[in-house]
Amino acid sequence: MGGHASARETGKGGYQLVIDAGGHGLIADEPWALGGLDSGPAPYDLLCAALSACTTMTLRMVAQRKGWPLETIRVAITHSRDEAQNPPDLFTREITLTGALDEEQRQRLLDIAGRCPVHKTLAGGARIASSLASQDS
Repeated sequence: MGGHASARETGKGGYQLVIDAGGHGLIADEPWALGGLDSGPAPYDLLCAALSACTTMTLRMVAQRKGWPLETIRVAITHSRDEAQNPPDLFTREITLTGALDEEQRQRLLDIAGRCPVHKTLAGGARIASSLASQDS
């Protein structure tokens, strides 16, 4: 399992970017209050979206495989940062499950949410290797 993305400035506003993520394009930006045009999600919004999407997809895969009566899934993520805490970043996840699930199935899905790949990456940390591309790239 891997992923790829690239971002380049558009020249509009202070921070607007065009992102190519897995062959799909989107705009990212900062809000007005930070000098952006608020024309797309900010970086932490994208990170929250990744965790929300991964959680939802993981739960759907498990429910389908087990034949559980899960109708819909909604995962809401918020991010906050408190430098007095270690680690300082907190992602709060609220999962809404609809369907005729019993309490044991609901709790099992809550446990499984902690095993989605993005959750595991965020919780475990990651290594980042950086390099400069040649100037003619």
